[in-house]
Amino acid sequence: MANKVTKIGVLTSGGDSPGMNAAIRAVVRTGLYNGLEVYGIMRGYQGMMDDDIFKMESKSVANIIQRGGTILKTARCKEFYETPGRKKAYDNLIKRGINGLVIIGGDGSFRGAKKFHEEFDIPSVGIPGTIDRDIVGTDFTIGFDTAVNTAVAAIDKIRDTMDAHDRMFIIEVMGRDAGFIALHSGIATGAENILIPERKTDMDAMIKSLQEKEKRKKLVNLIIVAEGDEMGGAEGVNKYIRKHMPDMDTKVAVLGHIQRGGSPSCFDRVIASRMGYTAVESLINGNHNVMIGIKDNRINYTPFEKASKLKTKVSEEWMKIVKILAS
Repeated sequence: MANKVTKIGVLTSGGDSPGMNAAIRAVVRTGLYNGLEVYGIMRGYQGMMDDDIFKMESKSVANIIQRGGTILKTARCKEFYETPGRKKAYDNLIKRGINGLVIIGGDGSFRGAKKFHEEFDIPSVGIPGTIDRDIVGTDFTIGFDTAVNTAVAAIDKIRDTMDAHDRMFIIEVMGRDAGFIALHSGIATGAENILIPERKTDMDAMIKSLQEKEKRKKLVNLIIVAEGDEMGGAEGVNKYIRKHMPDMDTKVAVLGHIQRGGSPSCFDRVIASRMGYTAVESLINGNHNVMIGIKDNRINYTPFEKASKLKTKVSEEWMKIVKILAS
């Protein structure tokens, strides 16, 4: 590939997250400002292989910053993980002269970008778009703030009816492999217990604590569970509690994909705009094969190799905070 990037493609891949459109907007307008041609690639790597690619102008991204989802659509593409699929995608880029890519997605998207860069040497830069906030190299990922606030708003409403009926509610939030939504929404709503995939929960100790609260006539209890928790999500936790405390009035609520949608928060719009701008500047300046992150309010560059393999860990301090505040 030529060293100078002149035409770039932008795509969104994997699970959608609020703020992706703000990132797309920033990429397109920063690219055009710098004299680049910008192409939108529909449905992530699938669209790259299907040649579903179109030229974008400034008006292409008008009135989208406040919208959830992604105007470029998204998909998970197994075919791209095979060499023939990547070759097909490469040929479609080359015939348009596209010699730079911005990939907005999570760790799976960055694994694909890393492999594609190694084989075909097209400069690529990643932007972390995932509600899970589990990627190393950044304090924030696009969509996390919106998803947590959506969860908190829903939990607050449920707490009203929980208080009215003196009930225990077990609420499941998203997080198959990461518990950050559960952790943050649980702390923000005053949950008595927070169950996450990263930590093994002492269920016997939790039951003992609930029994003690029952004796004190504290019947209103809130348990937040990440969907990937070892107990099998909220239903699994509910079955365990009902088995050991059959007289306890418990209810289950699964928030589900409501957490993915909706208008992105101000915070997500701002970091998405900052990351989108920086991604294009990075391509122009020759800083490739990296993910753009924000650490301590400064731009941070993380190689795809690291961003696609390592996960952000839940600190012991957070778990101590949960324990103290729920006592």
